[in-house]
Amino acid sequence: FGSMLLTCSTLQVTTGFFLSMHYTANINLAFSSIIHITRDVPHGWMMQNLHAIGASVFFICIYTHIARGLYYGSYLNKETWLSGTTLLIM
Repeated sequence: FGSMLLTCSTLQVTTGFFLSMHYTANINLAFSSIIHITRDVPHGWMMQNLHAIGASVFFICIYTHIARGLYYGSYLNKETWLSGTTLLIM
């Protein structure tokens, strides 16, 4: 699941960068910019959905990865435990 986490992270950064180029953070224009991304930007609807679903998939993968590590006792290795908790906190 570690490689899936890397894939999900890359997907989130890529789609987030694409969406941020078209998003307006003004309180009066934020919703309009989302509608603009969905309707007018080529493949904007797909990027928005990939970004939304990718966040859920990322957390499913991270919790599965943690559960697998707990099941197999990977936390007994101190270096593995420290690097895992550091990444979880970040």
